[in-house]
Amino acid sequence: SPQLPDGQVLPLPSVILGELGKDPQNATVCFYGHVDVQPAKKEDGWNTDPYTLTEIDGGHLFIRNLYGRGATDNKGPVLAWINAVETFRALQLAMPVNFKFVIEGMEEAGSLGLEKLLEEENQSFFSDVDYIVISDNLWLSNKKPALTYGSRGNACFCVEVK
Repeated sequence: SPQLPDGQVLPLPSVILGELGKDPQNATVCFYGHVDVQPAKKEDGWNTDPYTLTEIDGGHLFIRNLYGRGATDNKGPVLAWINAVETFRALQLAMPVNFKFVIEGMEEAGSLGLEKLLEEENQSFFSDVDYIVISDNLWLSNKKPALTYGSRGNACFCVEVK
């Protein structure tokens, strides 16, 4: 657990590790996503309560817009992968890959504790992972999702001003 500059120790939320499929003929893909969000208030410009997912007609028979904090960053993308797995199962289709999921609740605060968990699970949970999909990005427009195909390291700092 992280320690604040004043010495206070904060408990970390759990990280969810999930897996589905262990077919040795299939590649294993690990999907990462987070479910925490930045703070928001209705007076920040929201037309609806930011913490109540609200469905609004998109003006087309098949288009419904979802408004709520985290709908695009990053609860929606996490749910999209889970819905994809659910669809394969509902249609009784063979899974094209083995799935592993890492879902955390600290990304907006720098993923505190995640590095330690990854190191601890490197030789067990992650030992058979062939590919990693970081599903944490915004759509570029209503019709163009973003596809992140590479990332670099991060630098984190703690600054205390007196």
